[in-house]
Amino acid sequence: MEVRADTYLWAIRMYKSRTLASEAIKGGKVKLDDQNLKPSHVVKVGERYTMSIGYDKKIIEVTALIEKRQSFEIAQQHYTDHTPPAEKKGDVLPSAFFKVNVKRERGSGRPTKKDRRDIDDFGNG
Repeated sequence: MEVRADTYLWAIRMYKSRTLASEAIKGGKVKLDDQNLKPSHVVKVGERYTMSIGYDKKIIEVTALIEKRQSFEIAQQHYTDHTPPAEKKGDVLPSAFFKVNVKRERGSGRPTKKDRRDIDDFGNG
């Protein structure tokens, strides 16, 4: 059985659609032994693929071929995950989107400019 790389990555549930898998391969986000490949590359048992999905890096080894999308449990039997465990990040940057919850009295209206400066100083200090 011959299986295309984009079909295989879709079937083992690494990507939600074959189109997304194909675009990731064309964009250089999927590599075979640190080499770019084409979506039509024929997958062989024993090959190792390195994928960049968002900020995560995933390394998988093909253990069996699969052509159709199956349940997660079945798909998991067709590859071995060699991804190293994620390091715990000690220095967590403060979020740029969420401020510290500051309780304000109900009915006090919108914060004034001074109130807002105080809230910002409270969140940053």
